Amino acid sequence: MIDGIFNVLKPPGLTSHDVVGRMRRILNMKKIGHGGTLDPMASGVLPVFTGKATRFIEYAVDGHKVYRATITLGQKTATGDGEGQVIETAPVEHLDQQVVEQALAGFVGRIQQIPPMYSALSQDGTRLYKLARAGIEVERKPREITIYALQLVDYKYTELTIDVECSKGTYIRTLSEDIAAKLGTVGFMSSLLRKQVGSFRLEDSATLEEIAKEPEAYVLPLEMALEHFPVLKVNALQGRRIAQGVATTVKNIVDGTTYKIVTPDNLVVGLAQARDGKLQGTKIINIPEKASNDENNQNL
Repeated sequence: MIDGIFNVLKPPGLTSHDVVGRMRRILNMKKIGHGGTLDPMASGVLPVFTGKATRFIEYAVDGHKVYRATITLGQKTATGDGEGQVIETAPVEHLDQQVVEQALAGFVGRIQQIPPMYSALSQDGTRLYKLARAGIEVERKPREITIYALQLVDYKYTELTIDVECSKGTYIRTLSEDIAAKLGTVGFMSSLLRKQVGSFRLEDSATLEEIAKEPEAYVLPLEMALEHFPVLKVNALQGRRIAQGVATTVKNIVDGTTYKIVTPDNLVVGLAQARDGKLQGTKIINIPEKASNDENNQNL
């Protein structure tokens, strides 16, 4: 059994679940999951967790995401992407590139976004996309997201390509529609490439075919899922207590913050949350061995 993470380059045409199924066959193991769903039409980075690493899937989607998307102007589809039926058309004005860039700049920062009906969110226990397929539309509450950067890559009259750096929970299909509206027309997301999820980058990803030939060459340590957490070094005794579930007093911690706990010999203990001046372990990877008094008395 392999305990680790694979940075898979998902091809268009496969669902994220399809990728997990293929990885199960490649590795001949069942305990596999993915972090951050990609639509079938989309391609790019899909972190796949195996064995013990599956406990850390939730943290793979906490970091920033980077996408390259193409928006086709003048048509709106039922799904917000190229797979849906065209439900509306509108004229497209040929705009100066500077005008387009100014419009994009208005989306940078914290903004409100209404999730699309074709999404995996649930309402009263039913996935929104199932309701949408049944022709039912329900009211969705706006959610706050953050667009850290939004750059125009290319603009050709009815088509523009953008790079987006955003927080989790951002729907690029919805952003594409909102950008089109800002430009005075309608539009849909006609292509999507995910370039980064947290610490997992497109240039470091591997295809399913590459992984199938030599899985061990592409497996990454599960600690990679924790790279975006602030690092806190503790002594060996503190690390052992935290790993054993004991709320441990540590100096200079900020309540409510989750830290990646590391011992002086760079052993990653796992994650712990600061509460009332103490650290409580939440996800443990390693339990430090008992240390000498000299090690425990280090002034960290």
